[in-house]
Amino acid sequence: MVHRAVAMAAVAAVLFVTAAAAGVGAAEVVDEFGGGASFIFGDSLVDAGNNNYIPTLSRANMTPNGIDFAATGGTPTGRFTNGRTIADIIGEMLGQADYSPPFLAPNTSGGAILNGVNYASGGGGILNGTGKVFVNRIGMDLQVDYFNITRQQLDALLGRDKAREFLGKKAIFSVTVGSNDFLNNYLMPVLSTGTRISESPDAFVDDLIFHLRDQLTRLHTLDARKFVVANVGPLGCIPYQKTINRVGEDECVKLPNQLAAQYNARLRELIIELNDGLPGARFCLANVYDLVMELITNYPNYGFETASVACCGNGGSYDGLVPCGPTTSLCDDRDKHVFWDPYHPSEVANVLLAKYIVDGDTKYISPINLRKLYSL
Repeated sequence: MVHRAVAMAAVAAVLFVTAAAAGVGAAEVVDEFGGGASFIFGDSLVDAGNNNYIPTLSRANMTPNGIDFAATGGTPTGRFTNGRTIADIIGEMLGQADYSPPFLAPNTSGGAILNGVNYASGGGGILNGTGKVFVNRIGMDLQVDYFNITRQQLDALLGRDKAREFLGKKAIFSVTVGSNDFLNNYLMPVLSTGTRISESPDAFVDDLIFHLRDQLTRLHTLDARKFVVANVGPLGCIPYQKTINRVGEDECVKLPNQLAAQYNARLRELIIELNDGLPGARFCLANVYDLVMELITNYPNYGFETASVACCGNGGSYDGLVPCGPTTSLCDDRDKHVFWDPYHPSEVANVLLAKYIVDGDTKYISPINLRKLYSL
């Protein structure tokens, strides 16, 4: 198990890094670095490979995952999709020079962190107990601890004032979390029976919002200023939920969607609260629920042939029981599937979602879109 104590101990090691060791002219890099930086927090929807470096059952570093990831020629990286994640694509659209590397990768240091860093972890959630079925995962509390390490590195690399300026002007902080708190916590019978008996949906959502408020506030204390926070998508429409609940092709499972909608309403209130209460912060809410529902409902309009069947997976009507791996079936027409595997969108779906978040109107991203947020 990765512990927060490890993260805090690593901070001390970072203090040995000096600007000289990082390279002459590091401060000038900020002035010339026009491509921006993405600091990415969340779960498997945006994990770029952190789980490769911890002992966990939640991994995607095996074929055919990454089969369409051009940067590696189709070699798996630990991304839970066939190509780029939505975070990768958003970074590209905003002019980021390179993908944000996984925090736990050994080469994520020095000038590499000026592209941002990815802290996301498959199986991770807002609550520390979420995802215990995977044995290990990096929850949001630990992800924020890890950013504290990066924050120390930026001070060493650029100097305190330049680092603060860099974070305020060049950096977008994206948070895509919450799905696992329902799928692999509250809705998972093996793990959550006690919780669901003792805690109502209202109380559980209250708990999520309480912890997320603290996590986002901690990031603000560490000089994060421009945030995009994604709400939870229509969990009852993913191939896994449709398979285990045996619903029709044009149906979604009601309870997971109701819980997601309940959480999303509270999240919207939290974003308004933080915009009003945290000095200098700008929070944008990405309405992933309605975006994904639009793709699922009108999938033929976007060139898809199915919004129910996973491209890579096995089991049941929608190949939604067995996660994608070397022994699972793989569709021939990956661009025609909304879902890559039982849980995650395909790269083509991610591209569509990213376009709405970067350049869309207030139906899908509010109060402003990401391109406008980045230009502030």
